[in-house]
Amino acid sequence: MNLTGPRRSTPNEDDATAPVELPHVLVTVAADGTLTATVDGTPFASPDAGDWTRATFGPLMDAITNDRTIAVRVEVRENDGSVFTDILRTRKPRRAVAPSETPAPETRRSRHARRVPRLAEVTAGGFVPGEDVAVAMIVSYTDATGTGEARVLIDLDDLPDGTHEVILFGRISCTLAVRRLT
Repeated sequence: MNLTGPRRSTPNEDDATAPVELPHVLVTVAADGTLTATVDGTPFASPDAGDWTRATFGPLMDAITNDRTIAVRVEVRENDGSVFTDILRTRKPRRAVAPSETPAPETRRSRHARRVPRLAEVTAGGFVPGEDVAVAMIVSYTDATGTGEARVLIDLDDLPDGTHEVILFGRISCTLAVRRLT
């Protein structure tokens, strides 16, 4: 008794579910700090015909991933022989939540949930554009802008009493900025 169907040699609809391969980005760092990048073996040149550098690593990744709409596997080979590998995932689009047609009945808890947050803005420069910037007491994370500046809004009611300073730490640049909350 044969429990399997006949083998097919022609493609069918099930072939569309084959695994997807991520584009492979290889970034090589030269001794002078310039970068050369390839995507699946094809050179990726700077649009302004200049050299990519450590300072332009964020814009390089944004250009390759089309502003993070394409996931890629990144391999960075440093001049000293060390290798860093990571996967840059796409950013999830924020979806607007449609308001309910039938309003929920107001409760004591919902009346208290409408409080207005007391926010403090903290800004510091010197970060690599696009890098993740940790906010310590690690209450939040933010991204550095294309100019290398990080900005975060902190709800003062979320901080323990007596907290008067916050630290911004660049995960790539190791830039550390301590700012007093006012």
